Order: sequence, then structure tokens, then C-alpha cells
Amino acid sequence: MMSWEETEVASAIVENPIELRQAFDSKEFILDVKVLLNSRVTVNLEMQVINLGNWPDRSLSYLCRSYDNLNRGDDYKEARPVYQIGITDFSPIKGNDRFFSRYMFRETEDHHLYSEKIGLFVLNLEKIDQITDEDRRYNRDLWAKMFKAKTWEDLKMLAEKSEVIDEAVGQIYKITRDEILRQKMEAREEYYRIERTNQRLMEEKDKALEERDKALEEKDKALEEKNKEIADLRARLACYEG
Repeated sequence: MMSWEETEVASAIVENPIELRQAFDSKEFILDVKVLLNSRVTVNLEMQVINLGNWPDRSLSYLCRSYDNLNRGDDYKEARPVYQIGITDFSPIKGNDRFFSRYMFRETEDHHLYSEKIGLFVLNLEKIDQITDEDRRYNRDLWAKMFKAKTWEDLKMLAEKSEVIDEAVGQIYKITRDEILRQKMEAREEYYRIERTNQRLMEEKDKALEERDKALEEKDKALEEKNKEIADLRARLACYEG
């Protein structure tokens, strides 16, 4: 499964349906949906808006657990393909600034594909300005813009471009009409806002400490050089006095 057209999806079964009213009560709530496509492919969908610093390990753990889907006595060839799709509002892999990334199981030299049955995909909403023509072809840009939308007007404009997006926007509208759930969603957004602020402050503090340590290191180095110069001068003076 490198990329599928919408027409290729005949069925989609959510194997771990979420009860939103209960889910939003948890401060550690993270969107995590397990879907069975066409009765033969497992897809884990996960969304994180705050960088907890553990994305690579977390996604690998989910992926490997899901791939171990054989029943006792089954042939290994019967293992279903499993793909982890992460939607993040940060760059989970340091140095990767791509909007959409594919991580497959390949040989390191000639990049020969070991197996198509397992793969990691990341949609980085923070890099939405890096959208490619391929992303537009598969409507990745529309999904990203839907997740980033701030107003109903933005959502309505996106809904006009795709029937699937239109259906998703309709579901969002139904959810937000639930007053209790809406309040929980607003509380959740406020929680995320505070966490983002705290994270930014911590990053700024770490940067300031790093710069301070670097300045102290440079001062220590300069002082060490001066001490060497003084030691050399003393040695030369001792020779003259002798």
C-alpha cells in the first residue's frame, strides 16, 4: 500500500470505535483509530498535536504489535499488511522537513524493498507549505487543511472540493452540535494551548541554558589560553633571571 485511490477502498471497519464523551475526559487523550480496509489491510491512524519526544518509538511499537496478527497455527504468509499513519503538528523525525513521508522496510545500500506488508507514513501539518503535486492528487492537502481549519467557512470551502471531505465535515458539524462534547473539546483545546506554551517556554529555557553553557565554555577556553601564555612568560622570565 504505497498510495490508494478512493475507488480502491471497498470497505472500512473501525475495530476500536471511540466513545468521544468518555475519551475527552482523559487528559492523555490521543486520537488512535485502528481500521481494517477491504478485510485484508490494517491501518493505524494516530494524531498528536504536542511533541512528547517519543514518536518514533511509539509508532514502531503500535506497528509491530498490529503486525503480529496471526492466530495459532496460521501460516506466516497469512499475516495481514499493517501500516501506521501518523498525523502530527510537529516534525517527529529530526531533520525531516517533508509534509508527507513514507518509511518502508528497505536494504540500506540499494534500497531494495524487503516487504510491502509493513510501513510508516507521517503527515506533518507543520509543513503544510511543502505540499507536492502527488499530495494534491491523493487529497492529502485537503485533509491537512481540514485539520488546520479555523472557521466553518474554511471547512465549507474544503467540503466543496471532495465528497469524502464533505462527509467528514458533516460529522464534525454533528459532533459540535453536542453541547457537552463541544465544551469538552474546548477544554481539550485549552489544555493543548497551555501545553504548547509550556513546551515553548521549556525550549526557550533550554536554548538559553545551552547558549549560556557555550559562552562559559568559550570563556573557560580563553582563560585557559591566557593561563598558558602567563605560564610561558614565567618560564621565559625564569630563564632570563637564571
